[in-house]
Amino acid sequence: MKKILFSMLLSAALVGGTAVTVQAQQQGIAMPAASPMATVTQKVGLSEVKVEYSRPSMKGRSIYGGDVVPYGKLWRTGANAATKITFGEDVTIQGNKIPAGEYALYTIPNQNEWTIIIHKNTKHWGDGGQAYKQEEDQARFTIKPQTNPRTVETFTINFANLKANSADLEILWDKTIARFTIETDVDSKVMAQIQERVVNGKEVPVGLYAQAASYYYDNDKDLKQALEWMKKANANDPKFWHLHTQAKIQAKMKDYKGAVKTAEQSMALAQKENNADYVRMNEKAIAEWKKMK
Repeated sequence: MKKILFSMLLSAALVGGTAVTVQAQQQGIAMPAASPMATVTQKVGLSEVKVEYSRPSMKGRSIYGGDVVPYGKLWRTGANAATKITFGEDVTIQGNKIPAGEYALYTIPNQNEWTIIIHKNTKHWGDGGQAYKQEEDQARFTIKPQTNPRTVETFTINFANLKANSADLEILWDKTIARFTIETDVDSKVMAQIQERVVNGKEVPVGLYAQAASYYYDNDKDLKQALEWMKKANANDPKFWHLHTQAKIQAKMKDYKGAVKTAEQSMALAQKENNADYVRMNEKAIAEWKKMK
């Protein structure tokens, strides 16, 4: 009886072990991807630009002009599926108007010139092969690649040189940088908000006066109007950061005496609040403006 029971238990264990082994083989082995996926998102202007791509590494290979990325051929700009780029709002690239939406980002690298392609069909795998149709391009333009002083082992796409209404998208691998600028229409949208909420607004909050004044100052608009709004922001409960902006507006209008007086008020409040940064900024500005009086 004991022998029979032992035999039954052994058989069950073997069958169970085989089932587990088969299941493990079917599921595969969890391993790091050769070209892992990455997503990079950047606020550009008032919306976001998102790039989804796979990141191969050099692994001792010669990249451009060889077997990895041949010159003169359409490239998925990464590995595996085609790289996707999504614009949250309409943008302009190299004079090309690109409506908001998701696109495939293809490139044709050459030694002295790259063709950048914003492609409307995002369903292709890799470079699309024979399914790729140039008439589905949203835009094509050329850029000059640059030599990178350092070697980038893993293929990288990132954003650089951020400004109020633009950013550069950089493609980096090996010792090559391919870069183009994405521009958005910020000014007309901000000005429309200022018109609606500040110029035509009723019971305008202090913060909106300060925001509108700062925008006018930063973008070289009507400084007289900017000063009027900032004085309203500082009328009842002045903040040292708002006073500092008011002083900069006055200095930009060449009212250095007034700028010094306002900066001194800003510095006194900053000292009360133990804000060393604004104390230092005001001290520096006051020293400069006193020379201009």
